[in-house]
Amino acid sequence: MQQRSLRFPTGFLWGTASSSYQCEGGSTNNQWYRWEQQGRILSGEACGQAANWWEEAEADFERAEQLENNALRLSLEWSRIEPAEGQWDQAAIERYRAMLLDLRQRHMTPVVTLHHFTEPLWFAERDGFARASSVRYFVRYVAFVVRQLGDLCSFWLTLNEPNVYAFQGYLRGDFPPGEQHLLRTFIVLRNIMQGHVAAFYAIRDLQPQAQIGYCLHYRLFDPLNPFSPLDHGAARVQEQFFNWSVLQAAESGRFTFPAGALLPPIKGAAGARDYHGVNYYTRELVRFDASVPAEAFGVRLVKPNTMRNDPGLDASFGEIYPVGLYRVLREVYRRTRGNKPLYVTENGFSDVQDTRRPRALLEHLAQLHRAIRAGIPVQGYFHWSLVDNFEWNNGWYVRFGLIEIDAQTQERTPRRSASMFGEICRANAITEEIVARYAPEAMERIFRSRSDAVPQMQPDLKKT
Repeated sequence: MQQRSLRFPTGFLWGTASSSYQCEGGSTNNQWYRWEQQGRILSGEACGQAANWWEEAEADFERAEQLENNALRLSLEWSRIEPAEGQWDQAAIERYRAMLLDLRQRHMTPVVTLHHFTEPLWFAERDGFARASSVRYFVRYVAFVVRQLGDLCSFWLTLNEPNVYAFQGYLRGDFPPGEQHLLRTFIVLRNIMQGHVAAFYAIRDLQPQAQIGYCLHYRLFDPLNPFSPLDHGAARVQEQFFNWSVLQAAESGRFTFPAGALLPPIKGAAGARDYHGVNYYTRELVRFDASVPAEAFGVRLVKPNTMRNDPGLDASFGEIYPVGLYRVLREVYRRTRGNKPLYVTENGFSDVQDTRRPRALLEHLAQLHRAIRAGIPVQGYFHWSLVDNFEWNNGWYVRFGLIEIDAQTQERTPRRSASMFGEICRANAITEEIVARYAPEAMERIFRSRSDAVPQMQPDLKKT
């Protein structure tokens, strides 16, 4: 009897994602380090060595190579490269050159994020992206980096999750600078997205053949009671606010929400990307509540009796909802008129015991395969993350790594899900044998709408 399988297109990118602050260690010149020193990390921990990538990243790159990854996403630490305004640290550039060269020698495509939440203190002290002048500083940094590293990298991700950066830092106050101001939130969003546009054209001038994009965090909001118009309304407003208003602004240059509509448009936004990066983790259920106008009259809940992530100290992790990945990819494709390829630039699960991650990963990849079969041009998947890392406000309390790290000794212990991910990457497919070995209970869910045919990789649409 022929085994069932879900095969991915030839040339599909398989990798893991990471960020500089969470992995490098010893990063003391940015606003997140200051936040940490103010005692704002909920776990009470310090980043310290993190995963020690500044010294020994190559050892983990070798582990990724052993998992048959053909790509790896990492970020650069702006505060290392430009520790003071207009002063460039060539030693930091040489360290990043060594990392990128090591990845290329392993035949892994480096995907480099230029801004992953952290900024130099001198930039933050000038009010960061709350000022329009921030754009020229960001573009100057980007242009310097591309001139220095462009021979080793041509796949750039300008911004990681600008919606999270703005909403968490300027509306909820959970990230630095800890503000709670709606208009400032949209000012920051407008300026940082203008920074992306300006960076896009700066990179294009320096590297005409580069792939340049950004990634947003997409979080689904469904009504708790599907028959309640009030629950529907609250869920729709929250989803539009967090997801689609930002995507629309990035596409058209204008926000739809009133606070954003007051601001100048994002100049040159239309067409300023070669691909769309999609970060997806979870969904939440929304119940109408008239007592919370600041939350669009909706309280967010996690569906009971479902597979869930380990809880975070800030309760930001919830239901493991694989169908959500398909829904998000479909909606991004629809709202962007399908004229750019997509990459899943982050997707992962907080599961210190690694009891749910294998099944969760398989089911999410099955939904990604479903999207490709439906004609959505998804060209790569980056799992968050290769190794456990310092998870922002949650410190070491939550664990996303395929490989466990002892934060004190730096000892690595591969989890079962690491072996499974390696087998999927090696096969460029999910096979019955893999599912039977790691999550047999998910067999029929994964293959109930299967197709053994290999979906065709969509053509490169970045110049359309």
